[in-house]
Amino acid sequence: MRLVMLGTAGGPRPVVKRAAPAQAVLYRGEVHVIDCGNGVARQMAMAGISRRDLTATYITHHHADHMLDLGALPLIAWTDGCENVIDIYGPPGTASMTEDFLSMAWPEIEARTATTGRRAFPEMLRNTDVPEARVIRDENGLRVSTVLVDHPPFEVALGYRFDSDEGSVVFSGDTRFSPSLVELARGADVLVHEAIFPEALAAQAEGSKAETLIEHLTSCHTTAADAGRAAREAGVGTLVLSHLVPGSDVVSDEMWREAAASDFDGRIVVARDLQEIGLR
Repeated sequence: MRLVMLGTAGGPRPVVKRAAPAQAVLYRGEVHVIDCGNGVARQMAMAGISRRDLTATYITHHHADHMLDLGALPLIAWTDGCENVIDIYGPPGTASMTEDFLSMAWPEIEARTATTGRRAFPEMLRNTDVPEARVIRDENGLRVSTVLVDHPPFEVALGYRFDSDEGSVVFSGDTRFSPSLVELARGADVLVHEAIFPEALAAQAEGSKAETLIEHLTSCHTTAADAGRAAREAGVGTLVLSHLVPGSDVVSDEMWREAAASDFDGRIVVARDLQEIGLR
């Protein structure tokens, strides 16, 4: 099982050195993509990951930076020659978003189907809305389970865990410190956790309603130090800091690492776009 970090910035505002949130788990010829931030298909191309092998996507919650390419990624995979069913998992409302995308893209779908003879795109999509913690997939040696994490104002925001005979990896999605996520991550090889750096949030808020945005960020997200706390309490082998806010160089890798290390003495990785991270 391979873990590839496709996009490691947080928030919808593009930054120069990091793409929007997305990760890929590759296992036995399948490609599983967790979150579909803007530009995820190009990030897969940059990482050398075949879109033809796209098997499933998993949306953590409905903020734009996590789901803008919810429909675009499967569509691009289809234009690349993918013919298998693509599962789409996410909080309630994800299936209706997929239907809305199909309606918007119908002229493209109809024209490309007529000129290429490809399998009808809509019949390739299998949507599963996930309102609660449960196992959502157990196929081909890969088991995927979820919990509800704590990310107001959303009633349902999801964390995901992937388990196989080659290792285990957990994705926090967006959340403030979450005991349910700690339980999900118990004993995992890798925990990919979002992180904010409170002392540098002014850089993220520049040009916006700074006071309101900073209040949201500090109340609904996890500091790097608390991500370290979650990793320690869960007993994971490696903590990967991603969805970094701010995502610019105003916070160095060493600053991120030192903050997390204040409460976790295991391996800490400050994720970079296109980085592959060993599970063990």
